[in-house]
Parts: sequence; structure tokens; C-alpha cells
Amino acid sequence: MPLPPGDEPLRWEALFADLEAQLAAQESLDVAAEIAERTRRERALVPFLSRLAGQLGGLTTVDLVSGERVSGELLDLGADWILLGSRIHQPGTRHLVVSAAITGVIEPNRRAQDARMARRFGLGSALRTLSRDRATVTIDDRSGKRLSGTIDAVGADALELAEHPIGELRRPAAVTGRRLIPFEALVVIRSSD
Repeated sequence: MPLPPGDEPLRWEALFADLEAQLAAQESLDVAAEIAERTRRERALVPFLSRLAGQLGGLTTVDLVSGERVSGELLDLGADWILLGSRIHQPGTRHLVVSAAITGVIEPNRRAQDARMARRFGLGSALRTLSRDRATVTIDDRSGKRLSGTIDAVGADALELAEHPIGELRRPAAVTGRRLIPFEALVVIRSSD
């Protein structure tokens, strides 16, 4: 059936408008898909410690291979460790957590910080600081043992612990044993101010 004169251009305009709307909708979907893909690609390049660096100064809770959950203010982090300061349960206690012993971070901050925010030195350097300060520490290892004492020496991949009770100074009479512990066995090292 032929259209009345003058209606044919309106029909073409409606058809073109519909095609234009379909094209705009498809372009919008394409842009959204590209943004989502770029976001996934950028997140894939963010390492674990850079994600944690975004929480510096904030409350951080981590689950450990030992089954324990440790919370505290994220005070510092390095190449293979994080330092949590307890403000609630044990004020003044610091938890040096080996990053390989972390099984998860509870409610992580969504932003990441540049990896340069983290200290470049590794676990050995952090442990040498505790050894130098002659701090009494409690060490949890991967087997579930909890040891206490003073770190006497730190090697390339292990520490030597003079075992003695918490609250006692490292004196020959207080030392109950000596133990060499490889870094890969460490979960968390606690010290008090």
C-alpha cells in the first residue's frame, strides 16, 4: 500500500533515528566493555604488597597459615613482611608478619599504593633490627609452635633464637635452649615496646 504523499520522508527519518539509537547503544556497550577490560588488566598488574600499601596507617586484619587472625594498624611493610601495631588487645605490641604466611586480608582497602611506598629491605633486615635492640620476642612458626626469647643472630635465610621466658632478660641462667629457625618456617614475630 502506497504511503500518502508527504509521509515517506517521516518514515525514513524514524528509521534513521532508530538506527542511530541502536548504534549509540552499541557504542556505549563497547565503551563499558573496554573500561571493564582495562580495569581487569590494571588490577592484574598490582602486586599483593602494593594492595596492602594502600592500607598504611589504617586498621588491617590478616589471616595466617597458622589459622590465627592478627589485627592492628599497618605501620610499615617491606619486600616480604608487614608490621602491624596493636592498639586494642595488646597495646604496644608489634606483629612482624611474614607476607608468605598471610592467607588473606579481611576487608582490604580498594586502592593500591605504588610499590615504592614499601621499604625495599627484606625480612632479614627487619629481624636484624630486633636482634640489635635485644628485644624479647615471641615467634609463631608454621608447625604451630610458639617460642619466646631473644634473637641472637640473623643470617641470610635463618635466625638464631636464645630461648627464655617472656619477661626475663636474656641472661645465661635464663636461657633454656638455642634454636636455628629458617625464615620460611616463620609466621609472625611479636615484640613489645
